[in-house]
Amino acid sequence: MAFGRSSRGGGMHVVPPVEPLTLKILVAGGFGVGKTTLVSAVSEIRPLRTEETLSEPGRGIDDTRGVEAKSTTTVAMDFGRITLREDLVLYLFGTPGQDRFWFLWDELAQGALGAVVLADTRRLEDCFAAIDYFERREIPFLVAVNCFDGAHRHPVVTVREALDLDPGVPLLLCDARDRESVKDILVGVVEHAMTVARDRRQPART
Repeated sequence: MAFGRSSRGGGMHVVPPVEPLTLKILVAGGFGVGKTTLVSAVSEIRPLRTEETLSEPGRGIDDTRGVEAKSTTTVAMDFGRITLREDLVLYLFGTPGQDRFWFLWDELAQGALGAVVLADTRRLEDCFAAIDYFERREIPFLVAVNCFDGAHRHPVVTVREALDLDPGVPLLLCDARDRESVKDILVGVVEHAMTVARDRRQPART
């Protein structure tokens, strides 16, 4: 319980606990880009995972080029939680990356403040569908390039041009395994989403 000093007579009064603002953030991107890793790296609770072992029939459907060593896949969602401040809590929902699970996206997107689209420069085309999804539904998002070990590092401006991003969409570099790196990405998407929301509330100038 928190206490504070009263302004009258030096007495004490009870300070009510802060009711945190809870926000929903999606983590999207192609198959094997690091969504489960990102949620796990930053979650303060044991993350909920819905991973299944890749079967041989599934390998014939899923594009595993560049991630041949991957043995599991998310079939519904990943879920985690992080407290950024005493008054701000994020609920993270990682989306499945394969095309055959896209029917789940509309359900997961309901009530989302914004989204992180993870990108792998070795398979950059895999995040096009996620970018298109959020653009069409006007859900604020940023692109986070996951810097895999051994992957060639491209200049941010080159990646932005390759993705044909609107000028207002942030593009950041990250390491999905590193908690502090992921926190920076989450702060970035919250700030971007708040800016977009504020701009939408302002009347258009004539």
